[in-house]
Amino acid sequence: DVQLQAFGGGLVQPGGSLRLSCASSGFTLDDYAIGWFRQAPGKEREGVSCIRSSDGSTLYPDSVKGQFTISSDNAKNTVYLQMNHLKPEDTPVYYCAAVRSRFMTRSYLTQYRYDYWGQGTLVTVSS
Repeated sequence: DVQLQAFGGGLVQPGGSLRLSCASSGFTLDDYAIGWFRQAPGKEREGVSCIRSSDGSTLYPDSVKGQFTISSDNAKNTVYLQMNHLKPEDTPVYYCAAVRSRFMTRSYLTQYRYDYWGQGTLVTVSS
């Protein structure tokens, strides 16, 4: 079974950094695209990055470009999201998701592309 688990959230001060991890099992990262999403209460789930580790391709929306970095460690079946210069609006719950993919387009920043989801991890940016 495909399983994903996001962890690493917590409380961080504005301007701080945090690294989230998405541990996966039941599939080979090389065959999948992994996306990171966030969702604030009452808002739609927003894609913040995605990666295909087989070719190293990554995508980001303009809202986090230069602030967030996605990476993968295939040996550990884990995808990371490094978040820097955090702001209060970066606060919501973060999720990782997976879908079998041979290539990525910007549509992979939308939640409807993904078949598998992990439980979220809460990030709180506050002083």
